[in-house]
Amino acid sequence: MMSTLFTITFYLAAPFWALMILAPAWSWTRRIISSPLIMAPACVLYLAVTIPLLGEVLPAVTQPSLAGFQDLMADAGAVVIVWAHIVAFDLFVGRWMYLESRKLGIHPLIMAPVLLLTILLAPIGALGFLAIRAFAASPARSSSRAGAPGG
Repeated sequence: MMSTLFTITFYLAAPFWALMILAPAWSWTRRIISSPLIMAPACVLYLAVTIPLLGEVLPAVTQPSLAGFQDLMADAGAVVIVWAHIVAFDLFVGRWMYLESRKLGIHPLIMAPVLLLTILLAPIGALGFLAIRAFAASPARSSSRAGAPGG
């Protein structure tokens, strides 16, 4: 059962990633992604698996140690919990990046690989986005956009 839940977890988030990457300018994408509830399915799965394992999870998170975390990861349910946590928060970060990129006018062809990187290696994707965001929000870039036709 845990193997199935592990597999399902990514599929709960995949449609939202697909919208942000493949249809970023579609009006429904912005409407859907604007809701923070897009991460709710992964969070509900996280909650459903965490509650029965709370006795094992709480000591690992309240007094974390490498050995304690390794012991916890021997349980398939704990692995599903960590995976659901990763999927939910990666999606939350990806959502913020998508919305921020639309607000700043960052081209979708620049964002697509950054969002893909965020799915796979979220801290690296987020760092890449922060660099792009700093450039896009720079005063020199803002003034050049203001002088552009329609800007």
